[in-house]
Formats: sequence, structure tokens, C-alpha cells
Amino acid sequence: MARFELKLPKMGESVAEATITNWLKEVGDKIEADEAVLEIATDKVDSEVPSEVSGVLVEQLFGKDDLVQVGQTIAIIETEGDAPAAKTEEAAPAEVAEIEKTIEVAKDVAAAPQDFSGSDKFYSPLVKNIAKEEGISVAELENIVGSGKDGRVTKEDILKYIETRKSGVETPKAVVEAPKVAQPVAAPVQKSQQAVPVSVNGGDEIIEMDRMRKLISGYMTASIQTSAHVQSFIEVDVTNIVKWREKVKTAFEKREGEKLTFTPIMMEAVAKALKDFPGMNISVDGEYIIKKKNINLGMAAALPNGNLIVPVIKNADQLNLVGMAKAVNDLGNRAKAGKLKPDDTQGGTYTVTNVGTFGSVFGTPIINQPQVGILALGAIRKVPAVIETPEGDFIGIRQKMFLSHSYDHRVVDGALGGSFVKRVAEYLEAFDIDRDF
Repeated sequence: MARFELKLPKMGESVAEATITNWLKEVGDKIEADEAVLEIATDKVDSEVPSEVSGVLVEQLFGKDDLVQVGQTIAIIETEGDAPAAKTEEAAPAEVAEIEKTIEVAKDVAAAPQDFSGSDKFYSPLVKNIAKEEGISVAELENIVGSGKDGRVTKEDILKYIETRKSGVETPKAVVEAPKVAQPVAAPVQKSQQAVPVSVNGGDEIIEMDRMRKLISGYMTASIQTSAHVQSFIEVDVTNIVKWREKVKTAFEKREGEKLTFTPIMMEAVAKALKDFPGMNISVDGEYIIKKKNINLGMAAALPNGNLIVPVIKNADQLNLVGMAKAVNDLGNRAKAGKLKPDDTQGGTYTVTNVGTFGSVFGTPIINQPQVGILALGAIRKVPAVIETPEGDFIGIRQKMFLSHSYDHRVVDGALGGSFVKRVAEYLEAFDIDRDF
């Protein structure tokens, strides 16, 4: 028998850690090669970790909600034969000692779980994990002054606090815990009651938000509190686009093996407009503006469970319509199947959301921080419209839609925000009905 170390795999260039959300296999369970052992989550994407070998799970080195670094051993699988674990057996004494040490740390952390549900403040998984390991209570954590956005406690804040607490007088605990007793004890109790509401008539169903919905809730609230949202709306005549798509969609699918929706056509126009107005392709960091070199378009996608995710089309301005259609379909399909990788949701510089998919005429979308704008595509409708011709004006049936542009008034004024969405409309209305795809 051999012991195989299951490590947290590399999940992308920008991802260094993940949180364990669920163990799919328990100690003693048999595992087949490529079978999922546990579920993990980054700040935006949930995924599974499969086993590289067949065997029996003999150790879980971390528990649910623990934060794990990429490359760290998270489980031990006992296999038959020695091929997969030859390296492990050669260095058995040192590695076993390290494993046992890790297990003890994991057990100590699990033995003293922290309940953050009673706190109104948002703490990142990394800060929570450090607090657990250092035995910092929730009440103590709430007294740390945060230097992050909206006063959030950062990794540096909590490490500095721990260093001060260890090197200084040992009274901080008493000083911090005194307010905990002196401060109304009813406050935490009240929060607990709000966290677990009770149905008055017994007929209401009480459902706790899942992890992703809690994250979305936090992101949306933070965005509203951070950016001064302003909206501009413009109606666009997309009759030529509708006619062209109807004419070429069958040939497009036959040649490219991809369905042609309206989304890539809209994305193409947005990418062009961002090149014309680079002031919309920026982000804000405190009192600094960062001009983005690349145009990376996020496309908001609804998941089957009702949640929302925003995969990103990298270098969208460099794609032709075929490339854009392939990128849109690929990301959309993988989003629905839960197959997105962490890097697929990183690096967006501007976001587009298609509210028309659900019949909405227009909307007021919330900016995806730290970006400064988001465009909502309304439903395409047949409407009576005045058509101007050399022979005079007449009423005709046209295909029209609304574009709703939300932008950050801290750095984007009405002239830029309005001009940008107008340019998108101009590209759509000037669409060449005789173009090739």
C-alpha cells in the first residue's frame, strides 16, 4: 500500500488560495481516479478537486470553510501498489511528520470554530482563517480598525494587530473584551434572531442564502456604497441587425458549428466604442485612476440556480465576429455547466448585461467594481416609428431596443457617459446588412 498526497491544484495565474466548501468523500470512502473528492471556492467560482489516483481516503487535512493555499496537501489517499506514491514513501518520515503537524493544526482550528454570522461587518476568508488560528474572537475582530475599502479589515491590519498584541502588554484582551461585556449583550442576540428569522404563521419557508448569493449581496451593496451611480438611456434601431442575423444564422452555424445570437454583435460594438472612448476603460483605486491597456469585456450570465456570474472575454477588441461568437458561447455554456475556471472571471475592464433575455425593456445595472461602467441590453421589440426618406416621412415597423448605461460619476461625467453609449448606438445602427461574417 502507498500513500498519495492530494494537493490543491493550480487554478489560474491570479488565484493563490481557495476555501473548502464541501467534502464529497469521507474518510474510509473508496475513490476512483478522476473522481471528485471535494468542492472548493474562490471569491467568484466554485469548482471540484478530482483525485489523480484510485484508492481509499484515509485523511482529511482541512475542514469545511478552511482556507487552503495552492500546492498545499489537503488529503491523503491510500493506494495499491507504489507507482503513484514512490516519491512519498522515500521521504516518508519527514513527510509523515509534516502531515501529522498539519493535521494537529487543522484539528485545533476545527475545535474552536468562529461564528461570524452575528457580525454586520464583512471579513474575507483569509482574515477569518487568521482570526481562527490566532484565537481572535469575533468581538475582538470587530474592534480592529480596518484600512481597506469601507473600513474593511485587511490581512495587513490583522497581522499588525496580532504582532502588537503579542509584543505589547497582555491587557488588550481584557480591554477588548470589556466592551464586549459592557456593550449591550442584547446586540449579538438581536443579530442572531435576525439571522434566523421565525415564520409568524408557520407557512413561510425560511431559506439561508448560499455562499455565492452572500458574495453577490456583498459585492452589490459595496458597489452602491462606493460608486456614485448615474444612468443614461438611448433607443437604438437594430432592424438591419435583426434582418442580417435572420439571413445568415443558418449558414453561420453550418460553417462555424456555433449559434449566432445578438450578444456577440452587441459586444463587437461595445469593444469598438471603448477604443474610441478609453476613458470608460478604466478602474478606480482610492484617489487614483488606472487606464487599462486591454479591453476585457465581462458578460453577466444567469446560472440555473438563480445566481449570477460574470465571465470575461479577454482582448475583445481583437476578435472578429466569429471569434466573439465562439468566446460568448464558450463562456456562456461553461458558466451554465459550472465549468468556469477562476481566471475566466478575472481582469474585466467593462461589463455588459443582457436584461432583454428576460423580457426587460431596460434596466439600471449596478457597476462591477472596480470598473466604472456597465451596459444593459434591453429586449428587441417591433415598434411603430417615423422613417425619414427623401420623399418625406412615414410610419413603419422597426426593430428597436434600449441601451441603459450605468457609470461612476466620481470619474465619469455625463458628457463621457452619454457620448459612449451614443457611440455604441451609432455602431449598431450603421450595421452593414451586406457584410460577411
